[in-house]
Amino acid sequence: MSTQVLVVGAGPTGLALALSLVRSGVAVRVVDRRPGPAGESRALDVQARTLELYRALGVADRLVDAGVRVRQVRVQDGVRTLAVRDIGDAGAGLSRYPYILCCPQDTHEELLVSALAEAGLEVEFGTTCVGLAQDDGAVTATLRGPAGGLERLEVGYLAGCDGSRSTVRDELGTAYRGTSSDRRYVVADVTATGPAAAPPEQGAFSFCLSRDDFLLVVPARPDGTSRFVGLLPTGLGDDVGFEDVRGFAERTTGTRVGAVHWFSTYGVSHRVAERLRTGRVFLLGDAGHVHSPLGGQGMNTGVGDAVNLGWKLSAVLQGRAPASLLDSYEAERLPFARRLVATTDRVFDRVTGAGRRARLARRLLFRVALPAVLATRVGRRAAGAAVGQIRLRYRGGPLSEGRAGRVRGGDRLPWVDPGDGRDTHAPLDALDWQVHVHGDVRPALAAACAARGLAVHRWPWSGAARAVGLRRHAAYLVRPDGYVALADPAQDPARLLRHLDRRGLRPRPSA
Repeated sequence: MSTQVLVVGAGPTGLALALSLVRSGVAVRVVDRRPGPAGESRALDVQARTLELYRALGVADRLVDAGVRVRQVRVQDGVRTLAVRDIGDAGAGLSRYPYILCCPQDTHEELLVSALAEAGLEVEFGTTCVGLAQDDGAVTATLRGPAGGLERLEVGYLAGCDGSRSTVRDELGTAYRGTSSDRRYVVADVTATGPAAAPPEQGAFSFCLSRDDFLLVVPARPDGTSRFVGLLPTGLGDDVGFEDVRGFAERTTGTRVGAVHWFSTYGVSHRVAERLRTGRVFLLGDAGHVHSPLGGQGMNTGVGDAVNLGWKLSAVLQGRAPASLLDSYEAERLPFARRLVATTDRVFDRVTGAGRRARLARRLLFRVALPAVLATRVGRRAAGAAVGQIRLRYRGGPLSEGRAGRVRGGDRLPWVDPGDGRDTHAPLDALDWQVHVHGDVRPALAAACAARGLAVHRWPWSGAARAVGLRRHAAYLVRPDGYVALADPAQDPARLLRHLDRRGLRPRPSA
């Protein structure tokens, strides 16, 4: 087959998957029914873990340069400021990217499309997948091009990254279970003045409260554009414009709104697909799970899906792993999606409901709990790890084994910066298996790794390594996506080889 993987959908999830595959030498096509990349800001928040994954793909710095770092959280009651917390150090010591980055989806997609073009792959916009069939050996997709002509394409695997109304999911007949909220959200990108609409260099997230509703104001673009997002006031229909909510928005945020660059309303659903894999077809991002925008996790979870699946498809297609490795995609990502949707569903119901209990929940969360947590370094660090998806792990999964220090198989590889310009995540741009040791590498382990083509990366033992839970002289077998597969305090080469052989894993020979 001239095309090994067809990616349906060119949002951040599909583009990240394509970039992961192309970087590993897989032949890919990417199609999207839209005429081009997103024309609106849409999703904004890019979390720390997503930037770490993008770093390995070579695009993190581009996003950081194009976005706005969040440095402050404010709680407002109209023009009255209730609390201000500096969160510039929220993820300090945990990641090279210890912050939330606001980078609008249109910019985000343009950067990824550009990176793919540099790698020799053009995204086929205006092309729709209108049908698919599969057998044990291939997937046959029917594509409708921009001119209306049909093409039948045979590929090894197909990835459905085509959003919450996924055609791929419908073609598979996969159930998409969950609930939808009765209330609607309002979202607007505006130029505004006032404390809540802080300048980009301040990078403020402002939680603005009223008696029955709230609005969140966040930086949308480096040019000073702000994003207003929150509940549509009750009593308004679906066919509304910004002028219908201007008074509510300005009163709640204590701002004066000038230009309106984009306005929309939308509903919120909490749903998870019954399966993320059906034979040779996979569901990723919103096609597999969708939830409320609270916490800014949706787009980031889709990119996590993409990188998780990307290295596994590459290994299978290049004969470095058995097809059974692909089962681990659903085994690892579906439980996380279910937990995330359940969590955001509960928080959403408590914060957005009507009545006395909902008002009390909002008051406790925004006026009491949030300022109290962010007032301490420990609280800011915990919040940064949770929101940034740094705590996401695959303990107990089919590829995870062992414990050394506080780090277990399935954990994200801890980030340590020795201060010499080469931190522990720098080697992950190889997109392949590797072994990390803080301390001395024993000759037997070095020999076993050399025999299998495994790169070994060694760092001197340090207090920073101890602080993040690593153990001196332990060996950590790291997957291509930066998660620890095997944590072995004894550096036992036989255990390392058994771990690989039982799963049929053959790393790409290192340089």
